[in-house]
Amino acid sequence: MLRHALLFVVIVSLLAGCNKAGLSAAGDDKKTAGSEKALLISPEDLVTLHIDDVASGPVITGTVQPERRADLRAEVSAVVLQILKDNGEPVKRDELLVRLDQTSIRDTLTSADATARSSAQALEQAGRQLERLQTLRLSGMTSTQALEDAEIRRNNLQSDLISAKARAAQARQQLQRTEVRAPFDGVVSDRRASVGDTAQIGKELLKVVDPASMRFEGLVSADRISSVRVGQAVRFRVNGYNQQEYAGVVKRVAPSANPTTRQVEVLVSFVGDVRPGVSGLYAEGQIAADSSKLLMLPDAALVRNGDSAYAWRVKGALLQKVALTIGVRDPRRGDYPVVAGLADGDKVVRNPLITFKDGQSVELAAAVKTRTEK
Repeated sequence: MLRHALLFVVIVSLLAGCNKAGLSAAGDDKKTAGSEKALLISPEDLVTLHIDDVASGPVITGTVQPERRADLRAEVSAVVLQILKDNGEPVKRDELLVRLDQTSIRDTLTSADATARSSAQALEQAGRQLERLQTLRLSGMTSTQALEDAEIRRNNLQSDLISAKARAAQARQQLQRTEVRAPFDGVVSDRRASVGDTAQIGKELLKVVDPASMRFEGLVSADRISSVRVGQAVRFRVNGYNQQEYAGVVKRVAPSANPTTRQVEVLVSFVGDVRPGVSGLYAEGQIAADSSKLLMLPDAALVRNGDSAYAWRVKGALLQKVALTIGVRDPRRGDYPVVAGLADGDKVVRNPLITFKDGQSVELAAAVKTRTEK
């Protein structure tokens, strides 16, 4: 009996120790749960959603080209003596850009001027001779044939003088064409000749463009061209100037489509003074053919899981996982229209993490203030 009593006491002691250990463990778990820290989020990590006017319309792609551009070509056959401007250098109207050799043309001009002077002297002498014969004819002292011969000679010399003056004028014009000048204020965009080249007639020497006349020469798909009208607003970006969004307006719509691509050319003029300084760059944008009020969600704030989409909304002191119904992505802004799930004024996390939990507590950090050093 004593042995059974001792065994009973040992069993009771062990059970009491287990219960005490269990209570201690439960207390530790409650203590750990109670000490879980809230998610710290700064105001910069949140995006407040608002209903905005969102333009919709056909996409337009193309290049930025200057409306005022000139290909300066040689108008006379001569050797290039000087090229006074290089690529990228600004020019003023009538400023000398290229000088060609004038030697042969100057010799031609000298010869034509000498011929014109000789013809003028001969014509003057023939005119006096004709006047004398006319006087003699009135007194019957010369024949009619002599008078007619003098008149014919005077007319021929008059024609020779006109031809000599025309040759001199042409040579003088050719002499002026040996100096290639800028047709307007602009910038040299492409130099095609070098000193010593023999410039044949029609050879391209320089290209001059006016940066202030840049325009967007775009193409629109033929199946969307019915919604394009002159005067519609256009928003677009230019490759190489991705941080800048440009505003424009439809200036002209081509009356025919390209037979190969079935696209229609649309010319867009810039609005304002801000425009790229380089021509030939690719540009892409959207024509504002229609406008509607939509709640737009930034692409970075949207989380996709298969066919479903959701965002993390901060409401009060809790983080909520909100299922969304979204529309087609705005190609100009890169945002998505929210059809259902969020409302105007909601705050969502700008760049959510995969460690977020629905219902997690949130604590907003103070906004970071920049200190200006004196």
